[in-house]
Amino acid sequence: MLRIPAIVASATAIALALVTATAPAKAQTAEETAAAALEAAPVWDGHNDVPIQLRARFDNEIGDFDFADTTGTGADHAEGRVMHTDLARLGEGQVGAQFWSVYVSAALTEPQAVLATLEQIDVTRRLIDRNSGRLALALTANDVETALAEGKIASLLGMEGGHSIGSSLAVLRQMYDLGARYMTLTHSKNTPWADSATDTPEHGGLTDLGRDMVREMNRIGMLVDLSHVSEKTMLDVFDVVQAPVIYSHSGARAINGHARNVPDNALRRLKDNGGIVMVVALPGFLSEDARQWYANRTAEKARLDALFQGQPREVEKRIAVWEQDNPEPQATIADMANHIDHIRTVSGIDHIGIGGDYDGMRTGPVGMEDVTGYPALFTELARRGYSQADLEKISMRNMMRVMRKAEAVAAAQSALPPYENPAAEF
Repeated sequence: MLRIPAIVASATAIALALVTATAPAKAQTAEETAAAALEAAPVWDGHNDVPIQLRARFDNEIGDFDFADTTGTGADHAEGRVMHTDLARLGEGQVGAQFWSVYVSAALTEPQAVLATLEQIDVTRRLIDRNSGRLALALTANDVETALAEGKIASLLGMEGGHSIGSSLAVLRQMYDLGARYMTLTHSKNTPWADSATDTPEHGGLTDLGRDMVREMNRIGMLVDLSHVSEKTMLDVFDVVQAPVIYSHSGARAINGHARNVPDNALRRLKDNGGIVMVVALPGFLSEDARQWYANRTAEKARLDALFQGQPREVEKRIAVWEQDNPEPQATIADMANHIDHIRTVSGIDHIGIGGDYDGMRTGPVGMEDVTGYPALFTELARRGYSQADLEKISMRNMMRVMRKAEAVAAAQSALPPYENPAAEF
């Protein structure tokens, strides 16, 4: 048996250790980087419309609704499409916290909208309670952390549109007490106190009541959501707000010119404010080609309606021919990543989040058609050079910082009296 002298063996071991220490570590693949990031910081999604699906499909009667698996829901809806969200697919998509939108139509009168919003808060809380093994109601940042530690999806409520409070600061406070933790200042139409991105400007941004709405939201700790508002409303909010804002589901207007997306002058203000854009997955807001297609289809439909008045079947037939000759461009995961790239360039990595808008649209982009697609997006970002730390900020840590700061601002103002406005007249 050959024996190696101890001193030689020792030297050999040292040499091997030096080689091992200086050898380059095996680089992670993009998939591995994304997986590590989402394991450490699952997605905190800013906007999901399951609650309005419950209203539209089931009239909010959910005793027999199985949220574990909604892949059989296509036939019970006018669109004939399957829901985008269920517990199994949220798990596959690595969603750890979700803002559920208690959206109601902006076409409702304010009293109708208040009633409908109360019903939507109720059905969402019932959904959470019925699925308490996987979902946990979260009212604070600490609640989110607790839910994650328990292996549950932290479930928060967001109101989509200021019409939901009937122009009343008192109702705003009551909605907060029921669990609403953000309010989008407008939806598709102006409110009496703020201009929408998709309505004819009426106020030139915020009114005095609108400014008090923002101040009161800061005082009680409700996040101010600037998705859906006009550019002037955004800028007016930045002038008065004291806590970070969110855009719960928007993109970058420099990439897609839709009015729902955020212009660069607001992105620059966002950096100083400390807020985030939670980037949307809606194809018409992502792909400029898709946006142009929608506009051209709308124009063609208007032309056909004028040419064939009182002949809806003829219009339907001809628009189908137009669609066949002009196929709709498909938005992709790369399109969504392009918006994230642009926001990083203008605002910085600390000001990006994710706000899919699933179950509030026909489909997400190719490869992200439903809530299972988030790992594919994060893999694309890793391929573009985003580090694990960057991805963790985008997935959850930026939103956690924003919510904690909003809570700190509210705590600092706890001694201030509530803002008031006159009671409604009937």
